[in-house]
Amino acid sequence: MTFFETLDSIMKQDFGGRGLLAALPASLLSETLHILSSAKRVILLTGFPVRLPDGGVTGETDGPSGTANLAYAFCEAGCQVTVVTDRVSYPLLKAALAFRAPFTSLLELPDKNPDSWIRDLLHEIRPTHFVSLERPGKASDGHYHNMRGEIIDDMIADSAAFLKEAKKAGAVTISIGDGGNEMGMGVFRPQILAGVPCGEQICAAESADLTLAGGVSNWWGWGIASLLSLQTGRSLLPSEETEARLLRSVVLAGGVDGCTKKATATVDNLSLETNLSVLRAVSDLTIGELQKRRDKNGFSAPGDIKNCSMSCMAAAH
Repeated sequence: MTFFETLDSIMKQDFGGRGLLAALPASLLSETLHILSSAKRVILLTGFPVRLPDGGVTGETDGPSGTANLAYAFCEAGCQVTVVTDRVSYPLLKAALAFRAPFTSLLELPDKNPDSWIRDLLHEIRPTHFVSLERPGKASDGHYHNMRGEIIDDMIADSAAFLKEAKKAGAVTISIGDGGNEMGMGVFRPQILAGVPCGEQICAAESADLTLAGGVSNWWGWGIASLLSLQTGRSLLPSEETEARLLRSVVLAGGVDGCTKKATATVDNLSLETNLSVLRAVSDLTIGELQKRRDKNGFSAPGDIKNCSMSCMAAAH
């Protein structure tokens, strides 16, 4: 398989047995790399709420660390990065970005008048790219749903305007999801209706210019970082130790596993070890591809390809 085919297969490992991924078409990763090459100003949106047994609400562990890895990689590729989330997930993103990408800005999406706030933000930043990762998408019934089909409108600030307004502003829109109810997943509606429980009810209505699906949404933080590594010529992926510390920082800030609702270093009921095995596969693939490209070009880059720039080093501490 090619590098892109292998990366896609790693991202689409279905450890959770959801059954959707096998039915999806191949991700257009060569085209994605080309799309990413023009990124200059990027807005990242994430935050999926979870209702706790005691009635409280917090954010889940799928989303913050993946977005922090995206923020880091885009920053290292020379982009201006702005991260947006809502009140529930704000503490999780604050902790994740402080650890992994401290040079990015974090904004809180307001509960009131979010559409005008979104339009103002897009006018101010003029993003070249808008990326949502594990952010609920509004279904055809006009509501947000969790995987069990429960309406979660009361737990989330309405962010549906982002896709439409970002496109109007000239930004490329990229959405990442793993279950069908995330922003941008409407492009996979036939597969979601056929293979996802409550699919007709929860399927997001809107589609992005490019939608990437994986076994866990967080994984595409590594997947896009891998693609950006080919652009920069050096690995932008975290070490396994850094990733473990990043996930634990999200949990300490109040994050819970979206499936178990427990404050554990797990994502979608998958252990830390399982998640790190995916990171290891992406890292090995990326480093191997970087070496192949250097060998093909007949030169060696200075230093070890695993080494990061000074800002990368600072972000990891």
